[in-house]
Amino acid sequence: AASAAEDVGDEEDEVEATKAATRRNIDTFRRVSDNRGAPAGGTNGNKISVAMKFGGSSIADSSRVEHVAQLIKSQIQAGYRPRAVVCSAMGKTTNSLLSAGDFALEGRVNIDAIRTLHRACIEEFDLPEHVAGEVNSLLDECHDMLRGVSLLQELSPKSLDQLVSYGERCSVRIVAARLNQIGVPAQAFDAWDVGIHTDSNFGDARLLTETPGTIKEMMDKIDPNVVAVVTGFIGKDPNGRITTLGRGGSDLTATAIGAAMGLDEVQVWKDVDGILTADPRLVNNAIPVSDVSYAEAAELAYFGAQVLHPVAMQPAMKAGVPVRVKNSYNPDSEGTIIGQRSGPSDRLVTAITCKRGIQLLDICSTQMLGAYGFLATVFSHLERRRLSVDVLASSEVSVSLTLDKKQNPEDVAQAAADLAPYADVTVKKDRAILTLIADVERTSEVLATVFRVFNTQGIKVEMMSQGASRVNISFVLKNEQIDDAILNLHYCFFEDRCVVEPLGADEEG
Repeated sequence: AASAAEDVGDEEDEVEATKAATRRNIDTFRRVSDNRGAPAGGTNGNKISVAMKFGGSSIADSSRVEHVAQLIKSQIQAGYRPRAVVCSAMGKTTNSLLSAGDFALEGRVNIDAIRTLHRACIEEFDLPEHVAGEVNSLLDECHDMLRGVSLLQELSPKSLDQLVSYGERCSVRIVAARLNQIGVPAQAFDAWDVGIHTDSNFGDARLLTETPGTIKEMMDKIDPNVVAVVTGFIGKDPNGRITTLGRGGSDLTATAIGAAMGLDEVQVWKDVDGILTADPRLVNNAIPVSDVSYAEAAELAYFGAQVLHPVAMQPAMKAGVPVRVKNSYNPDSEGTIIGQRSGPSDRLVTAITCKRGIQLLDICSTQMLGAYGFLATVFSHLERRRLSVDVLASSEVSVSLTLDKKQNPEDVAQAAADLAPYADVTVKKDRAILTLIADVERTSEVLATVFRVFNTQGIKVEMMSQGASRVNISFVLKNEQIDDAILNLHYCFFEDRCVVEPLGADEEG
């Protein structure tokens, strides 16, 4: 018996030794393969290592998937090495899944339109059976989950995160399969398989502090010549439950991977030539901005520009990895580079953005609390109701602040009632925040033009604030005046057809 046990022990040792030797061989092969033919200079010769992110509109159907696959191939031929390609769900699939959840609560279960979209891609490209099988299996799982929702009449935040995950998990398998068909080695990964681990705040999860190290560990196991096609805004919590990073969180996934891997660049592919001076849906003559700082990009995102997720800049900023916003319809355009800036910008104003549908609260103290006691009272009540402030202006006995439309109206009303013993509270609805991303060292020049334009156009400013980031100046206006304000300021700062004369023009005449 003892001899048999020793034999088993010897066999286990031999197995472990074989595994260890195999791992060493794999690591050696990777090092040799990575260096073979790579010219001197840089970690991988002249190859530029990147993470690329594509949103749902970029892969909306089979024709767009084909366009993106060919674009990735052309970028590789141009000298880029995409270590990761982060993809959202196809088209409006995430919205369709949310609607399917609502219908399931009413007893109706149907994902036929979602199946049709993905099946059309699979048939158009004649993808391998195993890919079709994986996608169909995921959609069957989705359908079964919705049946459960229908029976239980419950869709918790945890279940909702799992529900919306199916779109991205299908899309990455289709994109990876198409890349392989056109000669680009690729493999699909769910985000948690490349280290995207989060807390358990379902619907708006945050990356764990150890996530960068986990990403590096997992990504290092993937052959650098293989494109990892990764899901966008999903992860898993420590208990293995699927979470989402919030809508738009696929930007964060891309920058987190780029930062953890120390890549040369993160590329966010959109349908415009980078970050523009204003929303092109309103301003026909909006023009691309060649470069912005991390702080400017973060402020643009926070105050309404549909470019990047508000927290997506944080990993890139900490690691010093530049982010480039490019146009998938015009890949030859340089786009906008987001990175460190050593000195002040040479532009007076970089861009104009806005946030509509906000509420303005004017709070005037009726007690002799002093500045500290008054502000402490105000913010303690706002915190109790979980109300998040966008813009703030205060004095010793009054404070004006804005709350965006995501805030629960009942919570706002209750907070106002809570403050009634200490202050008079006026709630003004249907307001908008207009934000200028500007060189605040030249605030006087900016404001001189802004207020002359507003005066000429009869636009009333109800509140003004300069951000602590030192790159933004914000104004609160009525919703109905925001479009005129943006158009007229864009004329002045970017189109050389201002409605007011430049300062000093009269004296020169």
